[in-house]
Amino acid sequence: MRFISLLVLSCWLCAQSFIAVSQTTQSPLQAQKPSPRVPRKKDDAELRREALEAQRRAFAVSIVMSLTAEAAGYKEPALRARVFARAADALWDSDPDTARILFRRAWEAAEKADWTEAVGPSDSSAPAMIIALPRRGVGDSRTEVLNLAARRDPALGDELLAKLIEAEAKATKQASDQTSQAVNDSWTTSDAISKRLSVAHRLLDENEPEKAFEFAAPALDQVNEKTISFLSTLRLVKPELADKHFLLLLGRAEMDPAADANTVSGLSSYAFTPGLYLSFGGDGGVRWTPALETIAPPNLPPEVSSRFFRTAANILLRPLLPPDQDLTSAGLTGKYMVIKRLLPLFEHYAPVTAVALHSQLNALAQALKSAVDPDDFLLTMGLRREEADSHTVLDELQERVDRAKDDRQRDEIYADAAAILAAQGNPAAQDVADKIDNVYRREMARRYVDISLVRASVSRKDAAAAMRFAKADTLTHPQRTWAYLQIAPLLKNSDGTRTLELLAEALAEARRIDTDDANRPLLMIGVATQLLRVDQVRSWEVAAEAIKAANAIEAFSGEANDLSVALMTSSGFKLIDLDTSSMNLSALVRSLAKQDLVRATDLAKSLKYEAPRALAILAAASAAMDKAK
Repeated sequence: MRFISLLVLSCWLCAQSFIAVSQTTQSPLQAQKPSPRVPRKKDDAELRREALEAQRRAFAVSIVMSLTAEAAGYKEPALRARVFARAADALWDSDPDTARILFRRAWEAAEKADWTEAVGPSDSSAPAMIIALPRRGVGDSRTEVLNLAARRDPALGDELLAKLIEAEAKATKQASDQTSQAVNDSWTTSDAISKRLSVAHRLLDENEPEKAFEFAAPALDQVNEKTISFLSTLRLVKPELADKHFLLLLGRAEMDPAADANTVSGLSSYAFTPGLYLSFGGDGGVRWTPALETIAPPNLPPEVSSRFFRTAANILLRPLLPPDQDLTSAGLTGKYMVIKRLLPLFEHYAPVTAVALHSQLNALAQALKSAVDPDDFLLTMGLRREEADSHTVLDELQERVDRAKDDRQRDEIYADAAAILAAQGNPAAQDVADKIDNVYRREMARRYVDISLVRASVSRKDAAAAMRFAKADTLTHPQRTWAYLQIAPLLKNSDGTRTLELLAEALAEARRIDTDDANRPLLMIGVATQLLRVDQVRSWEVAAEAIKAANAIEAFSGEANDLSVALMTSSGFKLIDLDTSSMNLSALVRSLAKQDLVRATDLAKSLKYEAPRALAILAAASAAMDKAK
């Protein structure tokens, strides 16, 4: 019995030893193997929050779908296209299949809208007339649909663009028997290229440079205003990529027998005057793009700069043809002006080539029997430093006035000088404008000058100076309201009380605008938008007042309206388009919806007319979907 007990005890001890050895010989991973994680139980507050977000999303989707059903009955195809496209954009994250269907419906409506629009090319036939064209203006219906669709689905964007190219090819073929031999003026582009680059610009604005370049690449094989504009903008974020393609353009231009002075002028825009593009006509006319923003001249790598001057010289030094045989877009006169304009650059960077260009310039002067006015500001615009420009304008002013043929020409010379000085922010522009004899022309010049000085002061963040110029008697109520709205953001960090006072003054000015002027609700929307940052209660009140003002104007679309200042000078017609992009009904409603979706939706539904109502409802729904993500 005792033996059995000892045997049992021995077995137990062996078993314990085995267990101990097994435990000590486990791998580190086995020893550290965590226990299965138990899912965290959501608390009641989190569950309620998720349920509320799901409810908001479902509410927003139902609003969008209801609106698309309503939009199918709209008489205006352009409005149908816009609503379908924006509805598709809003629904993309929730239901991409339905969104694609809506994008295609939007495209069909956009094609009908564009077909019925009678839009012709700008007239540039007036000799010696400068036509200032804004850079990327409001596009047609297909452009907007293409922009939204390509951003969501590049493949769909290419599909729609292919349809556009096919349609354009058919239209070109039908009109071929009515069209004379086309000449590339380094300005105009096909509808398809314009739309492709418009989409690419939008992608650049959304900080997607690689995708923008990939989409734009098929259109970047020619030198024209739109391609150079895109490359100049691309260079701000991707200089190596932009320079690499610019070198390809230089190579193509050098080998192209059709390249002429306008080709060189376009290439010089990328190299020296980004944002400013000039195209010269054989009759002395000039088209130019006023810079919407100041872009510093690029510091090109030496190999790129030297290649530009080599290419430019090879094109500009091609043998001259008799005037009646020169079929280039610039003609002999345009070639003269381009060489005259770029010669100082050659003298500085490529002096050996400059000698040959001097000879070419003299030969052109003899062939033309009349040289271009050396005082023409286009020959130096954008190429001289601003400090030098101010002194030069004032120094040459009296000499130009003394040569004036009559009072009208003298007034236009004063207007020209005042406009140049004002663009530089020089207050002397006011004194020059006041020298104009004709009362109406003097008032127009002062208005142009004062708005220019406001913009220049705002860009320098000088609120006090901007306020002085904004108080000028020459400004209209819409212009003064706009000026106050530009100044108010400069005060928000330093003086909140003054910001509220200035926004109150802006609202008072907006109320003085005629009740049938679409700028009245537009500028009230701008006031309400800025009040969101400093007084949300007051913002809702002003938003309701803006809706009431909008309901009195059938033409009000809810989006940026034309607000501009024009001036006729000795150099031609000049136009300042005032930026109203921040005064947008959709943006305001979207911001309000993030505070109170139901109240913002009700506000949107209170709009009387289809266009602003649809866009405002879509904005509220989009805000709900974004918040639910």
